[in-house]
Amino acid sequence: MAGNSQRRGATTKGKGKTAGSGGRIRRSLEGRGPTPKAEERTYHKAYKAKQAAQRRGAAQPKKPARSAVGADWVVGRNPVFEALTAGLPVKQAYVAEGAERDDRLRDILKFTAERGITLLQVPRGELDRVTGGLVHQGVALQLPAYEYADVEDVLADGFDTDGIVVALDGVTDPRNLGAIVRSAAAFGATGVVIPSRRSASMTAAAWKTSAGAAARLPIAMATNLNRALEQAAKMGFMIIGLAGEGETPIAAAPGLTGPLMIVVGSEDEGLARLVRDHCDMLVNIPIASAVESLNASVAASVALYEVSQQRLNSSPSE
Repeated sequence: MAGNSQRRGATTKGKGKTAGSGGRIRRSLEGRGPTPKAEERTYHKAYKAKQAAQRRGAAQPKKPARSAVGADWVVGRNPVFEALTAGLPVKQAYVAEGAERDDRLRDILKFTAERGITLLQVPRGELDRVTGGLVHQGVALQLPAYEYADVEDVLADGFDTDGIVVALDGVTDPRNLGAIVRSAAAFGATGVVIPSRRSASMTAAAWKTSAGAAARLPIAMATNLNRALEQAAKMGFMIIGLAGEGETPIAAAPGLTGPLMIVVGSEDEGLARLVRDHCDMLVNIPIASAVESLNASVAASVALYEVSQQRLNSSPSE
């Protein structure tokens, strides 16, 4: 008879008649998984708000994403004309439809026509898009990606010809890089090596500053500059680092007539410690005490000139 059970816990005093569910509630919840997010429940206001936002998005198509604008673009009438006359390689040249013609734009049109450079005419909005909204004044150049030489090839060429290879450590200004490339070509270097990190690369600014030398002189990008220095040392290069505290003036440094690598650091920090350790000698460029240091590109130019003079003087007279 109900209420007379002798099983412990079958009845309770006061309100309520059962002591437990016997596991029925636990079993009924099995397999249901986690509670859905509010925006996934069809009856929830968050779900309705999400659906409304998606409908608005469908009614207003997304604008095409702007292309990533990097160092491969030259924009503006004066910069474009200067880049063309400096001999920078051109992947594509653009001019906006209806662009107001002034003397500089006429110069650009004449220059490209005389040299067979295709000038693609596009709507101004399209030019805005591909250049990422830069102030292009109706004209822009896209440069091809620079093709770096292999470090091994640059070192092999330098070694086989008793050449000069310039290595850069921490030179981050592309104009400094371009100026060093120009000086290296002017004084007979066989190549330039730059690291892939903490360094300027061959951007439009570097191309322009090199005044076309970047097209004639191989430039290699090393994943690890110290390994490149180790490789050069094993091949038989004399490695000298330019440092203000170097004990030997470059004019008095020995071994400048054989395979030579000149390492140039940044003006602010100079050569890194590990790079110094890989140099056979640290040399200085004597300057007036009132001047603390030289710009990296100026120091490289002076060093290259001095080495070229020593080589010229040491060559047998005819």
